[in-house]
Amino acid sequence: MKIESLSVDFNDEQKRYLEGLAAGLKVTLAGRGQGGAPTASEPTGPDAIHIKAQDKVIASGRKLADQEKVKREGHPFDAYERLKEQARNDAAPSTADNFRWRYYGLFHVAPAQDSYMCRLRIPNGILKHWQLTGLADLADELCGPYSHVTTRANLQLREIPPRHAVMLLEGLSDLGLTARGSGADNIRNVTGTPTAGIDPQELLDTRPYAREWHFHILNDRSLYGLPRKFNVAFDGAGQIAALEDTNDIAFSAVEVKDGFGVAPGVWFRLGLGGITGHKDFAKPTGIIVEPERATEVADAIVRLFIETGDRTNRLKARLKYVLDNMGHDKFMEAVETRLGRKFARVPDEALEPRPDSDRMAHVGVHQQKQQGLNWIGVVLPLGKLTTDQMRALARIAADLGDGEIRLTVWQNLLLSGVRDDKVALACAAVEQIGLSVKASHIRAGLIACTGNAGCKFAASNTKKHAAEIGDWCESRVDVDTPLNIHLTGCHHSCAQHYISDIGLIAAKVPVGDGDDTVEGYHLFAGGGFGPQADIGREVYRDLKAADAPVTVEKLLKAYLAHRASPEETFLSFARRHDGEALRNLAEAQTSSQVSA
Repeated sequence: MKIESLSVDFNDEQKRYLEGLAAGLKVTLAGRGQGGAPTASEPTGPDAIHIKAQDKVIASGRKLADQEKVKREGHPFDAYERLKEQARNDAAPSTADNFRWRYYGLFHVAPAQDSYMCRLRIPNGILKHWQLTGLADLADELCGPYSHVTTRANLQLREIPPRHAVMLLEGLSDLGLTARGSGADNIRNVTGTPTAGIDPQELLDTRPYAREWHFHILNDRSLYGLPRKFNVAFDGAGQIAALEDTNDIAFSAVEVKDGFGVAPGVWFRLGLGGITGHKDFAKPTGIIVEPERATEVADAIVRLFIETGDRTNRLKARLKYVLDNMGHDKFMEAVETRLGRKFARVPDEALEPRPDSDRMAHVGVHQQKQQGLNWIGVVLPLGKLTTDQMRALARIAADLGDGEIRLTVWQNLLLSGVRDDKVALACAAVEQIGLSVKASHIRAGLIACTGNAGCKFAASNTKKHAAEIGDWCESRVDVDTPLNIHLTGCHHSCAQHYISDIGLIAAKVPVGDGDDTVEGYHLFAGGGFGPQADIGREVYRDLKAADAPVTVEKLLKAYLAHRASPEETFLSFARRHDGEALRNLAEAQTSSQVSA
């Protein structure tokens, strides 16, 4: 039967409907052995769970997101020979290959830089001294001569020419490191308490649980190619916060009292759906998990997300939106069905109060639980380390500490296991290489993402502007309570601006009457994490980057002038006022014109 074509112009919505109808009909006919094609076989192998999820979308008449089509064309891990060929030819990747190579941890960041960035996987953020030395050597040979500590207690290497990409990946393997799955639609670096195993107040050493989950991911191909990226964190209730409530899965160590129907002792409290760039924290489920079952539970949650996550709209493809649609209770019931058992649930009153974190414990000298030993928090200039500094820190760790370097989500690192009689020498050695173990409250909490100097998504040069804010304010305002100032370059919110005392997200700010713009920010205040978790409120919109240092200075002066008591934190002060009131108080202040 011949169907005559219609001379009708359809709008985009009508075209999508017809495309979906045709795709759905094709799947139906194929399932009946009709349509001129043999019946499709049931997907098998480690990728089957993803193919089935994609097939459901197609059968429903909806359209897969472009990234899902790329994954469907061929698994990125089956394309290593093409990556090697591009390296031999020093060729930049296509758009599709740029997505594929993120499965290997490689991000081609043009036009910001005509090169790759490589993001590693470092479970719980802990490196051996010889690994840091080896990374410095690799960076000198194959990359830019530096690294960045990220807000997932991780390292990034940058300025990697395509011809060096494969050599770098294989060099990482020689060091016992990997970048596998650190980008694209995969489970990202596993974070944990940076002082795990050495913290006097911790309830639980997170290292074995982060390590188990890390290797579980690496060795199961079915856990790659999720609807979108996925974050998991373990917090052992140590002095340095791990920001677990900003993750899709948050495991928080808690002590359960006797008399509530479960064994008393230390469990993980389970939180789900954190994604602060979308203004949401991981919500408590009322569920507690035996620590030794954390990997099993996380695996079941991820697999349910694989089956139910949105593969059509990238903006709605995170776990948060599955939970919003299904409801937390229904989702967890489905997880219980998958596991074949019920979770343990306890009320809040069953939990002992968790120890408070110390917002300055990532800087300076702090006693460990081991008698006579200390960790030293080293301050980095917005997370950056030169290769010479990397080698020197590795040597200090080996000679004066326990040989480990511990990265934190606050874009700095710790040297652990330093004996009391070696502390002064270690601190002097750190100062000798141009770093510090001391910082003002302004400098200690100053965090910035890569910005447009190295990321195509960023609208402003966040690291440059953060440094300007720090330099300007540090000499003009004596802030005497802990403070966080975070600058992020785009809606991905890698620097988590919404949870900061003062958070700035980059924007192109209009100037004049035409279409001209300059780099700038929207400024928020009153964000917090942990027990004070909340999203900051907007105070300034379309603030020029050039005006940001003075504006932050005035806001801090308004806090010092109007706080309820010397003990009141900036967070409490900011939450006592709405955005307009904070802006008015700031504008009433005068900037100090002193030499920086």
